[in-house]
Amino acid sequence: MNPLKSITGTIVTGVVISAIVMIIFADGITSAIEWTVWFHVLAGVAWIGLLYYFNFVQVPGVAKALSEADSGGPGPAAINKYVAPTALLWFRWAAVATWLSGAAILAKMGILGAAFTFQPGAAVIGVGAWLGTIMAINVWVFIWPNQKKILGLDGQTHEADVIAKAKTVALMASRTNTALSIPMLLSMTAYAHGGFPF
Repeated sequence: MNPLKSITGTIVTGVVISAIVMIIFADGITSAIEWTVWFHVLAGVAWIGLLYYFNFVQVPGVAKALSEADSGGPGPAAINKYVAPTALLWFRWAAVATWLSGAAILAKMGILGAAFTFQPGAAVIGVGAWLGTIMAINVWVFIWPNQKKILGLDGQTHEADVIAKAKTVALMASRTNTALSIPMLLSMTAYAHGGFPF
């Protein structure tokens, strides 16, 4: 049986390979900080990957589908009904997992407070932590509530002007997160790889 034929099998395969790598190259499979870092990176890739998918693929795709709907095109229904709700589920919970695991790493390193107050030695990771915090707030306070209105996932019927406003708010919050992700990723990788020694 090929484990790559299911998403569960694929994930389990990735976890097993990761465990083997940690056993060989780290202090062993029980090293909590390595597992937390690994989980943080994995969740972060899912979160930012979906953020980029929404901004670079789905939003333009839905716009094109809408523009072609009157000329016999498929319209955005399939994306909005089948793709967007699942992508948004993974998106918002990946944001939570990324933030919580990042905070756990900083706490285990003993620099959680120092990072959030930009203390020497933790300032650059603090910039990343604050940007990640703002981005997570945007996901839960601005993007998700407005996407529920847009996609009809809140169980209510909304007037066209309410949906139009929700689209604007969700798009601007998403574009803000896309812009913030660039310096956030710089801060995270610079700290992890010895750049910016402050």
